[in-house]
Amino acid sequence: MPAPEKAPAACLIGWPAAHSRSPIIHHHWLHRFGIAGGYSIEAVPPEGFAEFVQNLSHHGFIGANVTIPHKERALLLTEPDERARAVGAANTLWYDGETLRSTNTDIEGFINNLDASAAGWDAADEAVVLGAGGSSRAVVFGLLERGIKRVHLVNRTAGRAQALANQFGARVSAHGWEALGEVLPRARLLVNTTSLGMKGQPALEIDVGLLPPQATVADLVYVPLDTPLLSAARERGLRTADGLGMLLHQAVRGFELWFGRRPDVTSELRRLVEADLAIAR
Repeated sequence: MPAPEKAPAACLIGWPAAHSRSPIIHHHWLHRFGIAGGYSIEAVPPEGFAEFVQNLSHHGFIGANVTIPHKERALLLTEPDERARAVGAANTLWYDGETLRSTNTDIEGFINNLDASAAGWDAADEAVVLGAGGSSRAVVFGLLERGIKRVHLVNRTAGRAQALANQFGARVSAHGWEALGEVLPRARLLVNTTSLGMKGQPALEIDVGLLPPQATVADLVYVPLDTPLLSAARERGLRTADGLGMLLHQAVRGFELWFGRRPDVTSELRRLVEADLAIAR
């Protein structure tokens, strides 16, 4: 008698990775669709990453998410799509026949969360993005793709902001932190892609009172879920989009690629992850 086929499984590859809520998200969807599958965390150090990815199927996986510090290297070990190449990082891997392909779902996760949380946000002509790291690249790409006319990239190290702005062309301008007083009053969207405000990190000191009353404020931080930035924005009556929403929305496409069903981001799933975050506080 032939051995029963092993249930399909995906994983998250990171170093470290134990903090991730991705298993909660994907196991919820697997249960909802009645799919016999799995999703696990694989803590893989940098020196073992290439071997693990190049032999992903032999390790028992049909695909993977990739997180810090491996996103840039994943690009070089796979066949990346246009989005992954544009952002310079891959966070989702899947097999197309024998070919291991990659994409970056942070872009759609960010944009789809904004659509769900603050419909009409893209009426903004100008946006301010704080930070110049990998997450910032995904955010800027998504904003330009959506048609935002001007993106002001603000970073404490202006040279790093300029280097990133140069990759995107004339619609993106680079500024040091001191320029916030000039650019915030014109921005209908403010996005924090830095770790400022995250649990254990310094506070993000910014005056949301400088924003126009129609502005939307998004924060990619989700621990704590209600960051001081989002709290201050809501006190002003501004619309907000939090980091948990982006986390949930960026997971959708990976699940569809691996398991063949497109899941929804529901209030039930959000409550499930919120409860886990509350336990971990």
